[in-house]
Amino acid sequence: MKKLITPVMMILIATLFIAAIPTEAECAIYDDTVRLHILANSDSEEDQALKLKLRDEILKAFGKELSLFESVSEAEENLTGKIEEIREFSDKKIKELGYNYKTEVTFREEWYDTRVYENFTLPCGYYTSLRIVIGDGDGKNWWCVMFPPLCLDAAVSSPQYTNEEETLISQKYIVKFKILELISEITK
Repeated sequence: MKKLITPVMMILIATLFIAAIPTEAECAIYDDTVRLHILANSDSEEDQALKLKLRDEILKAFGKELSLFESVSEAEENLTGKIEEIREFSDKKIKELGYNYKTEVTFREEWYDTRVYENFTLPCGYYTSLRIVIGDGDGKNWWCVMFPPLCLDAAVSSPQYTNEEETLISQKYIVKFKILELISEITK
């Protein structure tokens, strides 16, 4: 009996490890998505409300044109070229709303946990993000999928992922993504 425990444990660990490795289609989801991530100055009601007002202004000013792009590379190129413009716009809007906070705007890879939406689930992992930090950035954050444009009024009800990716992000894959999330949390 003792001779069986070690091989069975090794098979179980190997199975969990293999199940947690992202497939090619899962990696494509990471590569085909740009997220908007806004961090509030603090958790005060005022700062949280400001974060949401800035979100609305950013999406109104810069988001709609993302729905015109056919690829994530076009969206990334557009956003990368507008980092300084987005920072100046954010600082101006915050000042118009009566605050003196400055913003830090970056375009970078960030870790996200699994996110369950009404009709689909995005796996945990590293995604490209347009990240806006308001003031100290010590408050709760808000994020959405900026490309394909899921957080915009211009977005259609179905994201612009491939058929394989859309199948992959359906509800039936939540368990696998949770395993990936747990293993990734341990190793990051």
